[in-house]
Amino acid sequence: MQPSKVLPYYFKAGRKFDPEAVTITTLITFDRYPIFSKLVTNYQGPISVSIHVNDDENRDENLSKLHDMYNSNPFMKEFVDVHVVVDKFDRQFNMWRNVARFFARTNYFMMLDVDFHICTNLKHHLSLDPEAQKLMRSGAAVLLPAFEYVNQDDGIDSATFPKDKESAIRLVQEKKLTVFHDFFLKGHGATNYERWYKTDSVYKVTEYQHSYEPYVILKKEGTPWCDERFVGYGANKAACLFEIYISGIDYYVLPHDFLIHQSHPYKEETRKQERKYNRKLYQNFQEEVCFRYAMRFVHANLWDSPKANNLKEQCNKIRGFKQAMTQFSQL
Repeated sequence: MQPSKVLPYYFKAGRKFDPEAVTITTLITFDRYPIFSKLVTNYQGPISVSIHVNDDENRDENLSKLHDMYNSNPFMKEFVDVHVVVDKFDRQFNMWRNVARFFARTNYFMMLDVDFHICTNLKHHLSLDPEAQKLMRSGAAVLLPAFEYVNQDDGIDSATFPKDKESAIRLVQEKKLTVFHDFFLKGHGATNYERWYKTDSVYKVTEYQHSYEPYVILKKEGTPWCDERFVGYGANKAACLFEIYISGIDYYVLPHDFLIHQSHPYKEETRKQERKYNRKLYQNFQEEVCFRYAMRFVHANLWDSPKANNLKEQCNKIRGFKQAMTQFSQL
């Protein structure tokens, strides 16, 4: 998907960030400018965003709209680094994610879709949670449970969203709020929401499976990149998170923070076709990642270490993998 022209720090935030802060990394298109502005105002912390501009006759007009958006909110100039990607290729989601992460200026980043609203004071909660801080420093991933409104009209205005865990649980009990995309529980079921409702402590994800797509905070150094072969809707984020997990990074759930999806229409026909293609690509990708990291662990004498546990747990489900690794170890 070349050539792409990347313009890092097209706009650069004026504030100097604490290296231990969490940078939100995200990607937006022009129709998401208003919702992105709300994210900036709500978070008021470091944000690194990739913005794609089609290299066509509308390029200059679209860049002008970008300037208008950036100048419309004073918090933009204080907190947001904007990186522009100019080419003719739409929906290179993983490439855009990598750009935003690459130019993030703190030690930790949160991979977040712009349509999700952080309902709680995440920065404050992290500062008060020594266990979460310890996990993040060790290179583990911490994540926020994601919800959506049952009635999509209730999910349009983030100003009406609950601001604490108790209020969110009450809405769940009233059947007004539910797990994000509860019709596809593989996407977020491993978070174990029933446990989250009752806990006051960080807990480990123990039922990971390959379609899991949580919103995670990760250490910038040492975390695998998102594979850029995945273009378009479907499997792109799952593939990224699968490789991260296989590499030996465990996932933990934060006990007090959560996200709620802000409702918007989907381009279902486009999504349907691209999902079909990416589903096939993801099946092959899982096998490739399993063998690639297995060889890496073997050569680094880590095959019998805890770092390889995630890989063994997931990759042994692939037909022939366990037998192949047994034969390899005998060579």
